[in-house]
Amino acid sequence: MAQAMYENGPAAPPSAGAAREVPEVREVRPGPLGRLGIRVADHGRLVTVAWLVLVIGLGILAPSVEKSLSGAGWQADGSQSVAARRLAQEHFAGNASHAIQVVVRSDDGPVTQGAGRGVLADVTRILEDEPRLAEVVAPTPGATLSQDGRTAVVLAGAGVDTNEMVRVATDLKGELEDLSTDTVQVNPTGSSLLWSDFNEANLKAMLTSELVSWPVTLAILVLAFGALVAAGLPLILTLAGLVASAGSLVLINHFVPVSIWAMNFAMMFALALGIDYALFLVVRYRAARMGEGRSAREAIASTMDTAGKAVLLSGGTVLVSLSAVMLVPSPSFRSMAGGIMLSVLFVLAATLTLLPLVLVKLDQKINRFALPWARTTRHRSPLFERWGSHLWRRPVAWGAGALVVLVALAAPLAGLRTAMPSIKVLPDSASARIGYDQVQEAFGPGAPGTLQIVVDEKDGTAAARVLRDDHGIAAVMPAAPAADGSHYRMIQAVPAVDPSDARLPDTVERLRAELPASALVGGAAVENIDLKTQLDESTPLVIGVVLVLGFLLLLVALQAPLISLLGTLASLLSTAAAFGVARLVFQDGHGSGLFGFEHQGFLDAWAPVFFFAMIFAIAMDYTVFLLASAKEHWEKTGDARAAMVGAVADSGRVIFAAGGVMVAVFFTFALSGPLPPKEMGIILGVAVLLDAFLIRLVLLPVMLRLTGRAAWATPGWLRRVLPTITFSHS
Repeated sequence: MAQAMYENGPAAPPSAGAAREVPEVREVRPGPLGRLGIRVADHGRLVTVAWLVLVIGLGILAPSVEKSLSGAGWQADGSQSVAARRLAQEHFAGNASHAIQVVVRSDDGPVTQGAGRGVLADVTRILEDEPRLAEVVAPTPGATLSQDGRTAVVLAGAGVDTNEMVRVATDLKGELEDLSTDTVQVNPTGSSLLWSDFNEANLKAMLTSELVSWPVTLAILVLAFGALVAAGLPLILTLAGLVASAGSLVLINHFVPVSIWAMNFAMMFALALGIDYALFLVVRYRAARMGEGRSAREAIASTMDTAGKAVLLSGGTVLVSLSAVMLVPSPSFRSMAGGIMLSVLFVLAATLTLLPLVLVKLDQKINRFALPWARTTRHRSPLFERWGSHLWRRPVAWGAGALVVLVALAAPLAGLRTAMPSIKVLPDSASARIGYDQVQEAFGPGAPGTLQIVVDEKDGTAAARVLRDDHGIAAVMPAAPAADGSHYRMIQAVPAVDPSDARLPDTVERLRAELPASALVGGAAVENIDLKTQLDESTPLVIGVVLVLGFLLLLVALQAPLISLLGTLASLLSTAAAFGVARLVFQDGHGSGLFGFEHQGFLDAWAPVFFFAMIFAIAMDYTVFLLASAKEHWEKTGDARAAMVGAVADSGRVIFAAGGVMVAVFFTFALSGPLPPKEMGIILGVAVLLDAFLIRLVLLPVMLRLTGRAAWATPGWLRRVLPTITFSHS
């Protein structure tokens, strides 16, 4: 019955003999990527010069990437809070959510007297000397001067946008903190300082993680390749992609603000994917050149037409998955996704042009400094061939076992809660966190999240009445006229709860429903709430787009709807399991002591949408490698067993080694720094661990076994629509 549903049977040639005729034709005339490999080898000087110009030209800019990129942009474009912030900056002398608040606290009497008075004067002078700041407002009794007189807040209005204000905070915080004495503490705080302190802690964590991950990565590569020279090729490729992408981000930042996180994620992906792609090509070239005895030109053509094609399709899948994040209307998310996509493009370009040239030029020298026990140049791994044969014999037991583990790990996902990061993402010693705590102690739990309501002059009285009557508001400041004489009024209201409290969103929603129509509710805490709302709304769309585009790309590549669908759905299992583990660690706090963080009782709201795209991209990377190899064997033999066992034998070692490298890289980010990089490291590390070792090396081969010939069957109408793509090359 199943076969009758398809025209002309399976997508493979009808007989093994006919299938074997295809490689003979391809050997005479390589495919497009094979011809590219030969051209690269024939024009080595031109390719070398082009890459040197690119890497050196962009490399000049690369060292300034940390200073050039910004940390802000975490906002929901088009939201009410962003509109309120812009009005506040324009009409109220910069008294907006990204203004700088300098907390001055005296341990020896009122802060406006004695030593405190002199410190306040120095703080005011430093702030007034900074041209990027707007009006500097002295402490006001009843508003920014505590009842006991010991804590005062000097407000420095924002004269520039959020990104530049983070740089202002970075430039000034050291000088301001140095004003502290034995009895007077100075701690600048506010959203701009929070991002400045976070970026600083994050940079230190990234550098520490890089120092740890590179030696571990090299060790795994040496074990995987068995030769030091071969192991070094992925790192050279990655370095070229990293330098080029870093310099490009600096250039792009001159036109569009780019988040510093774009570089952080780009570094991770360049390292992880660069190693993946290089592993696939180097292993295939060594087998063709040394194992099969082909000439260098024939070997590179064969490598590019098989492994190169899989790498190109894998890169396309990664780019498609990440492009869906662009649907989130937030500058930070778009720049992060763009930064990763840029690094993938550079790594992909280096893999398909620079690496083939290096392989041909080094040729037999690839195996230099080989380990004594690692002299084999076989593409096919006997160990993984035995594993594939074992899976073929016992598919149900292993498939059911893998499924039970994945479902059990995914089960906690049902109780996952998300919220925007709290002040706990900062180290205890960070100025912004100390100032935040001091403001709460002096002015109440909701003071750091003061709401800013910008309203038309005629509605000011009504708006103030609504705020005073709301049980979620602890205090309401008198309406302030616009500094430029416009018709706006600003009312600042202190919530009754901490900015990260789950009750604050209800208060904001209630106020927006009851306040006059002209009122805009903003403030740093409200911007976080609006961003979370936008993320919650965007997440289903992003997930849906990623799944559909990923399936379509696999369908075009494999020409087989059933296995393309199963491969896409399998990627959801590792993602669900990773977030199930994330709930246990970051929401419930299991293992928080081991990883050295203070759990917030929720997962950061940006994690599901962004990490889903990243995990799915990596998962599909391995899917393409495995299924492309299976399709190659299917095209040659038309035999389902040969396709399944051959895929595991040919790609298992690469997937195992690449997965090990990725897990090592990601988990190093969980060992140091603030909370978000730990979330990134643990979630992505767990996802890759499960995906590479449990799904791609167990569950997906089992699916190939259970579906048999139907996995590769294609309806006649679909075959006529799809472009012809093959993976076999003899």
